[in-house]
Amino acid sequence: MKHFLLVLSFVVAVTGATAQLKTKPDCGLITVDVHKGWINEAKPNADPEQIKAKLPCFTSFDKEGNESGCGGGVYYDDKGICFYVQRDYVVITEAFKGKFTVPILGAKSDDLFVKFGNPKVKDANWEAYQMAFGIMIVYYNMKGTINKVILSTKGVDEIDLCNIN
Repeated sequence: MKHFLLVLSFVVAVTGATAQLKTKPDCGLITVDVHKGWINEAKPNADPEQIKAKLPCFTSFDKEGNESGCGGGVYYDDKGICFYVQRDYVVITEAFKGKFTVPILGAKSDDLFVKFGNPKVKDANWEAYQMAFGIMIVYYNMKGTINKVILSTKGVDEIDLCNIN
């Protein structure tokens, strides 16, 4: 019996000693450049490998194509970011903890007018601004502050938003 316990202890110790510790890739400070329309230089219309190279800390990935409900994506669930690669846009939610080159999340509509002028298209809960790179769509919560931002290289007439946003 002692011999069996000794062998069992040895097997458990060896198995534990050979386990690999894996670290999660770090993206460092994530910066949204509102004027250029990118996040850490990853553009909304970049291919998935380029996005993952610029932001290696993704939590999941769907292959680009029609098999995926939204055409594929690179997701950063713990960072509040989702790239929808086939549709060429990125969603930034209020869970985002990085920085914007121009403060957007938490801002009010009047704050954006000073920085970007009148929106190209406006609705009760969102506004779309024409930008040099494409469009920026901002969504407002019940308090009238921005809680979601979409950046796209497409125009307001071309963008095809996924219904799960």
